[in-house]
Amino acid sequence: MKHLLFLIVAAAVYLHFYPNEEVTKFYNEQKTAAQSMFSDFSDTKIRLKADKVYTDLENKLDRFSDKEVQHLKEITASRDDVKLYYFTICKTEKRDIIFHINNEQLVCNTISKYTNLL
Repeated sequence: MKHLLFLIVAAAVYLHFYPNEEVTKFYNEQKTAAQSMFSDFSDTKIRLKADKVYTDLENKLDRFSDKEVQHLKEITASRDDVKLYYFTICKTEKRDIIFHINNEQLVCNTISKYTNLL
């Protein structure tokens, strides 16, 4: 065990004084991945449950075509998908070609009720 600790310290000292670009890049990528994993794991904020938007619109799905309902299910598959849709479609002038304009506005209005939870 003492030899392993000595080896780790020696490697750290070597990399500190003789940095290697590939090793530094790998280290930074792994560090970022670990930080995001721990951030997601330890997040204590109240978040939007992705299917909440779908359940709110469930009684209005008779206005939607089958293709639109399927697209709505894809959008509400995860909180990140809802957030991405909201900021790329609802908050811009960009149109979603799958939804009819009225249905798109309905979806955007429903998501906008939960923007503080995104």
